[in-house]
Amino acid sequence: MAEEKHSVTRRSFGKVLTQAGAVAAAAAPLVAQTPAQTQGGPATPGPGQIGPVVVGNYSLNDQLVFGGIGIRGRGMSDLRQLLGDARVRFVGIADVRESAREMVKSTVDNYYKNNDCKMYRDASEILERQDIDALLIATSDRWHGPMAMWAAQSGKDMYIEKPGAMSINESYAMADNVRRYGVVYQSGAQRKNQFAFEFAVGLARSGKLGRLLEVHADTAIGLGTVDAGGHGWWAAESPEPDPLVFNWDKWLGPCLWRPYNSNYADRGRGEFWDFHAGLLEWASHTVAMAQWAADMERTQPVEFEPEGGIFRGDGLISRYTINCRYVNGVKLVLRNHSWGGLGSCSNRFEGTEGWVETGDSGRIEVSPNLKSLVPTRQGTRYDPTAEHIREFINCIRSRTPPRANAEVTCHTHVTSHAAWICSQLNRKLTWDPAKRMFLNDEEANRMRGRAYREPWRMEALATNM
Repeated sequence: MAEEKHSVTRRSFGKVLTQAGAVAAAAAPLVAQTPAQTQGGPATPGPGQIGPVVVGNYSLNDQLVFGGIGIRGRGMSDLRQLLGDARVRFVGIADVRESAREMVKSTVDNYYKNNDCKMYRDASEILERQDIDALLIATSDRWHGPMAMWAAQSGKDMYIEKPGAMSINESYAMADNVRRYGVVYQSGAQRKNQFAFEFAVGLARSGKLGRLLEVHADTAIGLGTVDAGGHGWWAAESPEPDPLVFNWDKWLGPCLWRPYNSNYADRGRGEFWDFHAGLLEWASHTVAMAQWAADMERTQPVEFEPEGGIFRGDGLISRYTINCRYVNGVKLVLRNHSWGGLGSCSNRFEGTEGWVETGDSGRIEVSPNLKSLVPTRQGTRYDPTAEHIREFINCIRSRTPPRANAEVTCHTHVTSHAAWICSQLNRKLTWDPAKRMFLNDEEANRMRGRAYREPWRMEALATNM
């Protein structure tokens, strides 16, 4: 956003605070807190609290102006949480589908009781709006990386659904752009603000488990789902729709071109490699929690080795494990089996003095010696998206990195992509985090990136537009 003379804008003021805030956040000890304890209190000051901070003509209590790109399904859940935050004003939606544009506009206008939400057929139009501070980006997976880079280059903070990037190279490019342009990024890894997972991570990092030995990540639906479809397309081809109603070319975006079929928009995500990011579908959540617990959020394992199952071919394999090792000896285990029935996206952390396991059920199981530490609050399943988005809004205002910021998201994704490559090649791989490459394996290194269809390639990976 352009700066006004004689005043300080939200973004320019925030950048002054970013470095100090980041240092403070990094230095703060991790403790198992309830969601309410992690959010920084009410949006407006209560009795005895400090009032709004004012710099020049700018008040930190001003509403944040939001727009959206590609909102359907999961994105609609995010949107409803945003609308419920009094610190947010949602003003526009960009989507290649007319039906999606109209659905979002109707939702927003009904909430605000007006007709003010603007619709755009192209994301570039909403990126050009200087009055928009932040974006909710919930496009299909293949667009997440490029959209994040363009949003950063446009100076806009963003909440973006997972997975944040479709390859190792794209993951680094995303984080590099966010870092360069100083924007606030939060991926949709909402379990970082779910109490049971916070508690488990807190146990691992507090030393209550003793010396940490292994961190386990559930990737139950991650492998084998795209092998049959690969890079092909459904045989039935139909005429492309009117681009004003559904712009097929821009829906495909950086993917390889294929003839139009109406099923792609709703059913193609899990059947074709061009639309899918392999095991990152769940690893976006579970590897993120494992690396947080192991204090490895800013690096990746140095070894990846598949165990069991045939990782390429027809059909979903029933059982697999990928063993990874960090440079300090801690193991990261990705597996789709032998979980304790605590719900999807489970994590287990094991140390010399005990273990803890949790999942989406909200229940927490621990080794017998740690049972006295388990809070009575456990056992409730709930969607922590509200807390996750609330943290994002707090971080926009304080200019501090949220828990699922671009750096930790990048390293989660690189770890997950490297594990996927290891599984597809079905052999042990050695990875150098500093060099961002596999050692002595040319084939694996070629798999760090994906081919982009022109003209998207140069725009998507550039660090300035």
